[in-house]
Amino acid sequence: MLKSFNKTLLGAALIGASLAPHAFAETTLNALFMAQAAYSEADVRAMTDAFAKANPDIKVNLEFVPYEGLHDKTMLAQGSGGGYDVVLFDVIWPAEYATNKVLVDVSSRVTDDMKKGVLPGAWTTVQYDGKYYGMPWILDTKYLFYNKEILEKAGIKAPPKTWDELTEQAKTIKDKGLLATPIAWSWSQAEAAICDYTTLVSAYGGDFLKDGKPAFQTGGGLDALKYMVSSYSSGLTNPNSKEFLEEDVRKVFENGDAAFALNWTYMYNMANDPKDSKVAGKVGVVPAPGVAGKSEASAVNGSMGLGITSASKHPDEAWKYITFMTSQATQNAYAKLSLPIWASSYEDPAVTKGQEELISAAKIGLAAMYPRPTTPKYQELSTALQQAIQESLLGQSSPEDALKSAADNSGL
Repeated sequence: MLKSFNKTLLGAALIGASLAPHAFAETTLNALFMAQAAYSEADVRAMTDAFAKANPDIKVNLEFVPYEGLHDKTMLAQGSGGGYDVVLFDVIWPAEYATNKVLVDVSSRVTDDMKKGVLPGAWTTVQYDGKYYGMPWILDTKYLFYNKEILEKAGIKAPPKTWDELTEQAKTIKDKGLLATPIAWSWSQAEAAICDYTTLVSAYGGDFLKDGKPAFQTGGGLDALKYMVSSYSSGLTNPNSKEFLEEDVRKVFENGDAAFALNWTYMYNMANDPKDSKVAGKVGVVPAPGVAGKSEASAVNGSMGLGITSASKHPDEAWKYITFMTSQATQNAYAKLSLPIWASSYEDPAVTKGQEELISAAKIGLAAMYPRPTTPKYQELSTALQQAIQESLLGQSSPEDALKSAADNSGL
């Protein structure tokens, strides 16, 4: 009887021991991030550590891949029926991800305070068909950078406010012998060219799609490509722009070989670093210009968001993590690396100190961000447009014919 009683006690003790650790059971989340640009891997780990301290019952496993692998890694994991709870996604993917049920519709989780507090343009990062598929996180657009010293030597008092003014100022700089080709763009046959084209489409009030069908071959879309071709053929644009990506533009600008350049936020601090740049201290930045009678500024949405995958078994915890990572407190703490999505952050001296000129441009540019075509067939459409832009720049096709062909080959 005693032996049997001892066995019972031992069994109870063992059961108790095995249950003890689970009294504070952790939920484990798997999150996929990008190993480049904006926030670094170390930054994301530091943010996640802060989340773990505030939420000891939630553990987050982080995985980082290059941008080029982000889309495929997300899709492959989804296809295998597991993988990630939280994924970083580019602004061009929500249509595809929503259509294929990769991301969860979080519209019911987005509060009125979030809607009011976040810059309006930032929301286009995570929206499709009137629904929200995450929270915007990395906020970026292209700005017009200019060399203050060159403009001063040319007798130009202020940077251009319209694209026509940009052409006029570039011509003045060329005519005075200051630079042979004053403008640098990212017009390689790649996504970079679509970002520059989108900026101009927004300036000219164009549409990529209407009722799901291509509309870029008329109106503002056609005007945008005509401007690109005119700038290129006039000799004001660096002829190598047709092969440039953003990093090429940065190097040309930092070498003092461009008076004007369209590029992302990151160029501001890099071009102002005397260790690498010959133009440090001479860098000006303003929103990309507008078109008289149509717009006061132009901007492409180059942002990224954080969303919950439909495969996640822990959507509540995943949302908790996403709202922490995208919170105003977290974003303000890392504002020198990527500008916050929150409107009121731009009134905070801790955020603006040392980058007042960039913040001033961002207030306008970020609010005006325009999305690239919102369609599940984005990759196909982008490829067709890249080809149209390249053919037009090289004079192989008129802008009208090139865009008509792109519309026919867009898959829409």
